[in-house]
This record gives sequence, C-alpha cells and structure tokens, in this order.
Amino acid sequence: MNRSYRKPLPGTSLDYFDAEAAVDAIQPGAYASLPYSSRVLAENLVRRCDPAALTESLKQLIERRRDLDFPWFPARVVCHDILGQTALVDLAGLRDAIAEQGGDPAKVNPVVPVQLIVDHSLAVECGGYDPEAFARNRAIEDRRNEDRFHFIEWTRRAFQNVDVIPPGNGIMHQINLEKMSPVIYVQEGVAFPDTCVGTDSHTPHVDALGVIAIGVGGLEAENVMLGRASWMRLPDIIGVELSGRPQPGITATDVVLALTEFLRAQKVVGAWLEFRGEGAAALTIGDRATISNMAPEYGATAAMFFIDGNTLDYLRLTGRSDEQVALVETYARTAGLWADALKTAQYERTLQFDLSTVVRNMAGPSNPHKRLPTSALAERGIADEAKLEAGRGEEAQGLMPDGAVIIAAITSCTNTSNPRNVIAAALLARNANARGLVRKPWVKTSLAPGSKAVQLYLEDAGLLPELERLGFGIVGFACTTCNGMSGALDPQIQQEIIERDLYATAVLSGNRNFDGRIHPYAKQAFLASPPLVIAYAIAGTVRFDIEKDALGYDGQGNAITLKDIWPADEEIDAIVRQSVKPEQFRKVYEPMFNVRVEHGGKVEPLYAWRPQSTYIRRPPYWEGALAGERALRGMRPLAVLPDNITTDHLSPSNAILLDSAAGQYLARMGLPEEDFNSYATHRGDHLTAQRATFANPKLFNEMVRNQDGSVKQGSLARVEPEGKVMRMWEAIETYMARKQPLIIVAGADYGQGSSRDWAAKGVRLAGVEAIVAEGFERIHRTNLIGMGVLPLEFLPGTTRKTLGIDGSETFDVIGERTPRAELTLVIRRKDGTTAQAPVICRLDSDEDVSIYEAGGVLQRFAQDFLDAAKAA
Repeated sequence: MNRSYRKPLPGTSLDYFDAEAAVDAIQPGAYASLPYSSRVLAENLVRRCDPAALTESLKQLIERRRDLDFPWFPARVVCHDILGQTALVDLAGLRDAIAEQGGDPAKVNPVVPVQLIVDHSLAVECGGYDPEAFARNRAIEDRRNEDRFHFIEWTRRAFQNVDVIPPGNGIMHQINLEKMSPVIYVQEGVAFPDTCVGTDSHTPHVDALGVIAIGVGGLEAENVMLGRASWMRLPDIIGVELSGRPQPGITATDVVLALTEFLRAQKVVGAWLEFRGEGAAALTIGDRATISNMAPEYGATAAMFFIDGNTLDYLRLTGRSDEQVALVETYARTAGLWADALKTAQYERTLQFDLSTVVRNMAGPSNPHKRLPTSALAERGIADEAKLEAGRGEEAQGLMPDGAVIIAAITSCTNTSNPRNVIAAALLARNANARGLVRKPWVKTSLAPGSKAVQLYLEDAGLLPELERLGFGIVGFACTTCNGMSGALDPQIQQEIIERDLYATAVLSGNRNFDGRIHPYAKQAFLASPPLVIAYAIAGTVRFDIEKDALGYDGQGNAITLKDIWPADEEIDAIVRQSVKPEQFRKVYEPMFNVRVEHGGKVEPLYAWRPQSTYIRRPPYWEGALAGERALRGMRPLAVLPDNITTDHLSPSNAILLDSAAGQYLARMGLPEEDFNSYATHRGDHLTAQRATFANPKLFNEMVRNQDGSVKQGSLARVEPEGKVMRMWEAIETYMARKQPLIIVAGADYGQGSSRDWAAKGVRLAGVEAIVAEGFERIHRTNLIGMGVLPLEFLPGTTRKTLGIDGSETFDVIGERTPRAELTLVIRRKDGTTAQAPVICRLDSDEDVSIYEAGGVLQRFAQDFLDAAKAA
C-alpha cells in the first residue's frame, strides 16, 4: 500500500488513493490522456501494488508499453452455480490434498469475497403456457440437483468469504447490475472503484456502470479467490465513438447485433473497448448493458462506459441508497472517472459507429456475429415463399412445416436487464392478442427474466397477463434456454422432427446461438429482440418474411403484419417511466441480501463426498497421470479441427441424451432418463464431465471423413496407428489405457464462447498435453494453462493445411518455455519423414509460465500454501 497517495475524499469521512497524483508525478499531465480503464487500473496499482514495483507498473499505462506484467487485484469474484460450484469442488479437493500433506484444510478459503448465484441449472421442462410452470420447473430443479445444492450449502457454511444467492432469484449478471455492484466500493475507510471477475464470459454486463468486470474461466477465478493477483500486460484499449441515435422502432438488441458484426470485423478480440461520444451519452444504462453484455460475441474482454448522470439515474431507479449514489458521483468527479473528465483521453485506435444506421436485425444461423437484417430474410434464403406455402399446406394436414420454430424464448440477461426491451415485447403481445393472433401449437414458448423485478413492473403495467395469454408466462428466473436448458420437447413433436428429418429451429432473445447449443433437435438458432421472438412464435417458422408476410387475418380478412402490432416508442417509454420503480427493486433485493439464516452449527472442514453421486465427486488433479511430468513427446492428435471451435464443441452444456457416452454412464449409475439433466450440471463429477469432451454432435473432426473425402459430422475420432474410427469417448478411453500423450491441432479462434473450465479440464484428463492452433480466445487460453495444457500458436501463414496434417502423425515440442517464446513443433509423419514448424508459446506472462510448470492453478497454490506453512 502506497500511503503517500492516500488522501481524504472531499465531502465524506472516507479516504481515497490519488492515482492522478501518482501518475503525474512520473510524467506531468499524463493522467489526463489516460483512457478510463487505465485510470481504474492505475488506482488499483497505487492502492495494492508493491511500492518497489509501482513506478514501472504505472509506466506501462502511461507510455502504453506492453513489456512488463503488472498485478491487478479485483475486489470480488462473481460466480454462477456451474462454474462457481466446480471452482468450489476444486477448493474442497484442494483441502483434502492439503490435509493429506499435513496442512490445515480449514485455512484454505477464498481471500477475496465470492458471490455465487444459482442461475444455470433450471431447465424449461414446463413451457410458459402452463400456469404452474415456475413452481413445477423449480421443483424439478431441486429434485435433480439435490447433490449439487447440498454441496453448495456446505460451501456456504464451510468456507469463509462465500455468499450464496439460492435458485429462483435471477441471473448473476442482472443481479450484479441491479444490486451487487456498488460502483464505488468502501473497505476499511477507503473508497475505490468496484472491480470484479466472473466465471462467465458475459460478466462485462456491469461494465455499463463503469465497473471493470471481465469474464474468466473457473480456474482463473480460483486463482483470484485464493488471493493471487491477476497478472496482465496492458491490453489494447480501443475507443468506440458512437454518434447518432437509433431510428424509431429500433431496439437495443438491433443495435448490439449490428455492433457485434461491426466489431468482429474490426478485430477487437482480446481488446478493452470504451464507448464514448454523443451516441453513448444518450443511451440508457439498460441499452448500455445490452451492448456490454455481448462483449464476448464481438470478442472483446471489456466493454466500458463512463460514469455520468445516466449512471446515477439508474442507481436511483434500482433502489440504491441516496448516500451510495452521492458517493459514486463524488468519487467519480474527484478521481477523473466522470464522463466530462474523459474528453481528453487518448486512444491508440478509435472506431466510429453511427447508431442511426441500425436497422431491425436478427443474428444467425449458428453465430451471434452473423447479423441478419430482417429486410434481407428472403435474399439470404431464410424466408422462402415457396416453402412457406408448402408449410401452410402441411399445417393444414396437422403437420409442422419445414423451418418450424420449435422454441421461442424471451431469455437472458442481455435483454431482460433492459426494461425497454421487455415492455416492448409485452406491448406487442397485447396488440397481437387484440387482433386475435395466437402462437403456433408446436412452438415451446417461455419468459425467463433475469430478475424478479421484471415480474413486478410487468404486473404494475398490467402487461403480464398479455404475455401469458400468448404462452409467454414466467417459467423461471434463470438463464434457461440461452444456456441450452430449454427442457424436453413434447414427445409427439420430437418424434415428428425425427421421422420427417425436419429442419427445426429456435428463436431466442439470448446471446449465443451456436449449432447444437439450444436444443439437440433445433438444428439452428436465431437471436432476436424480445418482441421479434413473440412474432416468430406466432409465425411458427423461419421460412416467414417477418417484415412482409401476414401473421394472421382479422375478421374482415385483412392481413395483419408485424408493423400493425409493433408498439410505438412513445408508448414504450411512457410505460417504462410509469411502471419501473425503485421500490420494486428494493422489494426484491433487500430480503435477498439482508437476511442470512444459518442452519445448524459449524461444519467439518472436509466435505463428505458421496460415492454414488454423478454431480459432485472428489477431483483427481493430484493423482495418476496428472501428477506426472508432461513429456511433450510422441503426442498423437485426438482431433484435427477447423476454425471457430467453440467451448460448446469442446464441452457442451445442453441436455444429455440416452445414447451419448454420458447418458449410458448415467444409466449404469441408476439415474432415470428424465433426470439426466444437462452436461453443465454434472461438471462437479469428473466421471460424467469427461464423457462430455467433444460430445457435440455438430463437431467436425477432420481426421474422420466420408467416402467422398468430405469431413464427417459427429462426436467421432480416429485412433492411430490402427486408423480405426470410433466414438470420441471410446477413443479417449483407448488412449488413456495406453497412457498415450495427445495433442489437438486446430484453426483460428479456438475456444470461442462460454468461459467453461471443463473445455480445458476434459482435454487434460483425456491426456492432451498441448494444443496448437492459429489463434486462441482469451478465456480458454488461460483455462488451458490453468489445467497445465500448453497452448501453441502457428506463425501467420502456417496452418494445419499448409503443413499437410492429416492426424496420422506424432508430434514433439522442443524449446525453452518462456513468455511468448518461439518453440519448434516437430512433425513425424507415418511414412517416416519429419517436418518442423516454428510456433509461439502462448504462455504470455511469467505468471502463466509459473502456473503451467506447476501443472496448473491448484498445484501452484498447493505448493505455495505448503511452502508458506513450513516457513511459518
């Protein structure tokens, strides 16, 4: 702590650390040119950095240098129950390992406050047309997840610094935005900016409030939980100048889908973005949060907005105290974090985007950055007049049409954090009801808000019954469909899809639509604003031109189209002003956060693992092959993969089917098929979760080909040297029995998508020692290192194709592993010839090297913990 910069905060009884003085002491006037993010990072350094390293660390920010690692100490860690639970399973396993080596397990605790919100485990088994959907879905959630919830309750009582929000209360990001983030934190009489990491890639949602919050994998979160700094080099901080205003009828969803396409094209992967300009200033926090939430979809690490009057208005609206709102304003103005003070900020790159150019948009199929203007549905081959007419003929016969929308879901923090989007959907439902429009009977509809406050303002506006009438009743306050937890289809509908091999689809107001994510029988999925989701439930097919075709007909035979039921902006804004109130947020959050009932007394510091559990099992990271040395010699490819491999390919999160490797295992363990639950919920049991590795049926492993030479789709692998094709899990078992070290060879953007640590854990437990790709998504790269897997990057111009890799080879990696060193990939071909290719070691920092060499995050901590205990 650098006490010389600690000063009284004007107008308060608190102190603060004057980062401006510290920066300007090194280079006079430099603070005024720093971006917002650098100012927050500078304060963190001044307050927490070793004084001996402070000057050199601050110079990284001042001089825009990237040659030195500097520490960042987030104030808190936010978790959802899937990755949060698996992180705590790891810590419980770490306690066992420490105890076995003579240490005190009770001393293994999170050092940084951890907030765990149970929001990822509710499946929409009952759709929104069932009046009892919420209660029934919650009962099913509790029954299926009893093992998990028992463990989570133990962690709440056994670990210090762990706070749990139980199921049924909302989504972590929306709760973070509406309640958990104070924007300005106070600790021991010192005020400082709130910062956090979260075990979900959409953690930047709260960046909309000016809070640096980034998504990390569970393994990196464990590192932060245990008090280690998050080491970084200065990220690429890019200014995004927003001009203009959205046109009438354009939602925040339309804006963010246009921005996602634009920013992906501008190659902002790994960058920290700062949205500024007149366009940004005019956006509400709801609109800003919609943009910040989608940061992982355009590839950015952070998506910041500055603190201004809109920020204060939002804090008041969501029930924060007058004292806290005043503190936020005072601190922001004093520390140079108020929007007006950022006009002098300078960026190495600035992008320009005009909000007035945005049209009504969707995204898809398959990728959130594949923008689809609704005006271009026909020319893109989505809306097809001939197939629509054919579909109407099939409907007349009681059949579903080609392109049937089998799931229409208003879901996710992206959109339900924005009252304007929710009210727009409710008004469109009201207008559709007034015209006699109904949803198609094969569409499974649902409304899953991210906060209970949504229900209160919909009821206040008298609009919840209008949504319920169309089948969009509240099914839960959780992630649901957006996370692949869309639940089972009606058996007759599922059978018809299978028998007729229908092209069935989903439309959701979520943030991800990767193939295979939403539902096993929805071949593709489209992202859309909440009102468009309702329109597609009425249309019942994506072969429909949503801008032109008739949704239905009135009593006089006149066509009813989308424009006839789309609500006016003036009415939407009026209802938001009238019906969204601070007391609603206080009513929801005060009992949730102020009441902490303890059940029973103290608990044992070591968890009593349940041997038959398929949800929670003692992790194996200190045993067997994982405890041994990684040779990086004689590695055989488990898979050779194309570009854009996502964590859904690596470790899917959706429903487990009986004929899958995991399904067969669960059946042997005695679980009835209706309680298989999702892959995501079983990630606390490595024996189930291992069987999810590459289990996505949409996988294309280039080692497995059809007779015509095309790549065969499916969860398949080819075992070498026999050349035998088998199911992926069987190949993994075969190689594990042989103790065969493995490698994965891939294309660009490897590891896109959700920040699930099992995408790294699964391959490591399979025996994968290295992954060589053309590029890595940030979170997945850090997860790989956290599991002791070496990420390697081809040099530009070199790919698996230029090297002629077909999967029959073996590979060695040669060279000293230092940050971003050039190593040599030795390729030994089946015909006896050898080739070499230079690759970049993607251990990007000394901390990365330290963690990798120890075997992973947990091994590194265990060594440090035991060494400290011996020294004491």
